[in-house]
Amino acid sequence: MRLLYSTDLALRMLMRLAVVAAAEGAGGAAAAPTTREVAGDMAVPCTHVAKVAARLQCLGLVQARRGRGGGLALTEAGRTASVGALVRELEGRGDVVDCEGATPCPLSPGCRLRGALRRAQEAFYAALDPVTVDDIVASPTGPLLLGLTGHRSGPKAS
Repeated sequence: MRLLYSTDLALRMLMRLAVVAAAEGAGGAAAAPTTREVAGDMAVPCTHVAKVAARLQCLGLVQARRGRGGGLALTEAGRTASVGALVRELEGRGDVVDCEGATPCPLSPGCRLRGALRRAQEAFYAALDPVTVDDIVASPTGPLLLGLTGHRSGPKAS
């Protein structure tokens, strides 16, 4: 199974924001990164990050503040969110294969593959259910991610 680009980006964004929140909680003076900073750190277009940030904000996982001193911040719900539940929500409820598409599969009436793929997909999600965003940024990942992101401390540069 391959995740959508937007799902991958959302997970990486949550990880990025989680390490900023952890640095802040550890006494660091971390500033909430802007959408543009997150996009630069992850080497992706700002428009993609903005769209994903809006989706995460609608889900209550990210808080976005505008203006001076603004930026993106992970909410408590975002920190403790199940990765399995997140991926289910972001990926949608579609099947791994499209048996009823523009050219329906002639094997559909007696096919056992579709059910097997559905069970495999659910097993994939179930394996991610107990994992939280906090879990995926625990050491050594968090410190490594913090180093890779060009983490900014203190007031933002203009």
